[in-house]
Amino acid sequence: MAEGSSGPVSGGSLAVENGLISHVGDTPQDTSSYDEVVDLGGKALLPGLVNTHGHAAMSLLRGYGDDLPLKTWLEEKMWPMEGRYGPEQGRWGAALAALEMIKGGTTCFVDMYDHMDHVAGVVEESGLRAGLCRGAIGLGPEDERDAKLREAISFAENWHGQAGGRITAMMGPHAPYTCPPDFIERFVESARDLGLPIHTHMSETEAEIQQNVEEYGVRPVEHLRRLGVFDGPALVAHAVHLTEEELQTLASHDVKVAHNPGSNLKLGSGVAPVPEMLRRGMRPSLGTDGAASNNNLDMLEEIRLAALIHKGALQDPLAVPAETALRMGTSYGAECAFLGETTGTLEAGKSADFITIDLDAAHLQPVHDVISNVVYSAFGSDVRDVYVQGEPLMRNGECLTLDEEEVTYNARRAFEAIAG
Repeated sequence: MAEGSSGPVSGGSLAVENGLISHVGDTPQDTSSYDEVVDLGGKALLPGLVNTHGHAAMSLLRGYGDDLPLKTWLEEKMWPMEGRYGPEQGRWGAALAALEMIKGGTTCFVDMYDHMDHVAGVVEESGLRAGLCRGAIGLGPEDERDAKLREAISFAENWHGQAGGRITAMMGPHAPYTCPPDFIERFVESARDLGLPIHTHMSETEAEIQQNVEEYGVRPVEHLRRLGVFDGPALVAHAVHLTEEELQTLASHDVKVAHNPGSNLKLGSGVAPVPEMLRRGMRPSLGTDGAASNNNLDMLEEIRLAALIHKGALQDPLAVPAETALRMGTSYGAECAFLGETTGTLEAGKSADFITIDLDAAHLQPVHDVISNVVYSAFGSDVRDVYVQGEPLMRNGECLTLDEEEVTYNARRAFEAIAG
């Protein structure tokens, strides 16, 4: 890939010192000064995958309420079950998601949910990198809204910069259709006071947009612009239904977008205008959304979908090239998580967040083009090694930071405790 070393490395080497990449390129003739030398023959070395939108603890609800439109799925299936969540569900739901993400090569994720102290604890334990926010729905009484805002602020103050810098915080009003305008404005003010970005859902369905017009007289993009959401760093999830004018508004305010192709397809929400974003110089990223609407957290699948669905929708095989799709899942993802200076590419000075993919598998042979093989042929199960800040989270397919049997056992128990 042309931009620095943001693509796969094969036939070379990468050196790590004090958690940072110190060298990428040809293998030094003398490696005797290194504490450890690892042979990655037959593997492609890539930047860690970055998942810019999800709800980790929702992994407990995978497969619970499928094949429903968003509004029905939320109001009749998700919200009632989420209302039963306690610390155990938050902890083990997040651990299950973290385990799945590590096994699939995700090194950094953005998460919006409740019980976020437990999610942050899982991030700290697992070794992953994450941008976290206490998501807040503002449909309840005023005292409940006040309490959620206080929790969001407290979480950000307590966890931003923790876990050796691997945890960063955001402020997360859920969406314009679930948060009154004054509630969103208070989040905007708090985000500015704390110097943090805002993360929210926006323009996911046509019904949501129509509701916004009926209640506030404008579509969500203009609504959020007027409320000041775009005056500072902002990441919006979905952005499926946009006009030309709205695309220009997002581009001019440098609003980051998390494209969720798998979730949007499954919920029948539509296909976001990603090629139009790219033509305007925007750099959209990729997210899985929660496992309940996807139903997995396989970022290689999202990369492949991003490369494919726009080709089909536009009848244009050049709509989103493989290299661009891979950037969306790596370097563009890091930028959208506001971590572009830290991670997302393999270059000296960046954090040593990287993965390997086994290229010897039958479905990845022969290797005419590594990027093509990774984007169009690879699966999360092809990931063999995962490192964050130079520390191994997985080696040869074995997770080193989380006990797989413990996590899956307790995740099942956590769901059973609320299922009755």
